[in-house]
Amino acid sequence: MSDSQAAEATLTDEQRSAVDRLLRSVGSVVTELGERFAAAGHELAIVGGPVRDALLGRPVHDIDLTTDAVPQRVLELVDGWADAVWTIGIEFGTVGLRKNGQQVEITTYRSESYQVKSRKPEVSYGDSLYGDLVRRDFTVNAMAVRLPGGEFVDPFGGLADLADRRLRTPGRAEDSFNDDPLRIMRAMRFAAQLGFSLDEGVRTAATAMSDRLRIVSAERIRDELVKLMLSPNPRVGVALMTDLGVADHVLPEIPKLKLTVDEHHRHKDVYEHSLTVLDQAIDLERARGMEPDLVLRLAALLHDIGKPKTRSFEPGGKVTFHHHEVVGASMSRNRLSALRFPKDVVNDVSKLVSLHLRFHGYGKGEWTDSAVRRYARDAGPLLSRLHILTRADCTTRNRRKAAALARAYDDIERRIERLEQEEELSKIRPDLDGNEIQEVLGIGPGPLVGQAWRFLLELRLENGPLGKEAATEALRRWAAERE
Repeated sequence: MSDSQAAEATLTDEQRSAVDRLLRSVGSVVTELGERFAAAGHELAIVGGPVRDALLGRPVHDIDLTTDAVPQRVLELVDGWADAVWTIGIEFGTVGLRKNGQQVEITTYRSESYQVKSRKPEVSYGDSLYGDLVRRDFTVNAMAVRLPGGEFVDPFGGLADLADRRLRTPGRAEDSFNDDPLRIMRAMRFAAQLGFSLDEGVRTAATAMSDRLRIVSAERIRDELVKLMLSPNPRVGVALMTDLGVADHVLPEIPKLKLTVDEHHRHKDVYEHSLTVLDQAIDLERARGMEPDLVLRLAALLHDIGKPKTRSFEPGGKVTFHHHEVVGASMSRNRLSALRFPKDVVNDVSKLVSLHLRFHGYGKGEWTDSAVRRYARDAGPLLSRLHILTRADCTTRNRRKAAALARAYDDIERRIERLEQEEELSKIRPDLDGNEIQEVLGIGPGPLVGQAWRFLLELRLENGPLGKEAATEALRRWAAERE
């Protein structure tokens, strides 16, 4: 099919209105660009996500443009017109610019493909809009609006797939995924983000070719996983990844959770439990008016990944997972580090995983105030997330048990709030600082000061505020016992 065959598609009045709204929303800058390119004999079109989202009634944020002009020619066309130009993506055919406060990216018609063992795609430029669209990931992203006239182009039935909420590739799915294996992850992400189903060809190819993800950089896979986890329904994406074998190459710990169901089914399905905890954490997140929280969602999904390694069968058929939170914290750290997540995300998720069982020692409120202080202090700035994760971790169908756990956690939250008001738990420090410790003990800076500080902190957590006089006496007794 040539560009002449990829002519304007027939739109309903509602769809035409959506395209018109898109053109109005992109503003005069984009229209002026279209006129500028047309006057120079070049094509320009809005393409991909902005067109899809406009037709879905979703907010349009980034404006992606495509053209037959090569990057150097694009630079010539915007020279002296744009307020700022950047070329950070020029090796992939992309030029960015800003005009009157609006940012756009212009990419030359192109195709990308990976060699068998390459981690970087090879980019080649094309000369037709159809040639550019046929190499895009899915039909719903292979629609365009020509500028400056506003003609709508849909050579592969993207409109019909939008209506059916279906992800399908413009050509053979195998060819598409071979060109860029990351598209397999994008399919999972779009399913979670947009609520679309996968065409059978996409499902089959994703399963058969998931091992091709090994040649894609960890950073690109991580970015897709982040978008999936922050989507409205990450469970859909995670379940697809697991069912199609994709998770084996991205989060292999998740499908292994299915192996923790023993042949007698004497304990819950840990895989389904983990997905339910993720759902419930998101429900609590929304109920509290929070934005999608990556750390919380990752912790909810990964909180039990230590169970397969710690499973043990005891007399009478009882199944235990002793210290699975410790093992799971280490596994979470390793997996997220391998995916190149930022250190703060790695640290926060692994800490939440390590703490997620702590509350279950609370019983009916038997904890002393010192134990409550330790719980809050150990969680530190993650306390609000730990509250949500702990509540979400209750998936029992026994209503009486679920209600009892909820009441117990209500109680601990009230106690933390009371102690917070009384003592500012997050700012708890020993009653003596480092200089005062040195003065009391008659020593200079050194390891002993740190040991004394930690002793006084433990004392403070155990007993609450002591005052400087009592703390000084306790410190002297401690030092005397060490001699």
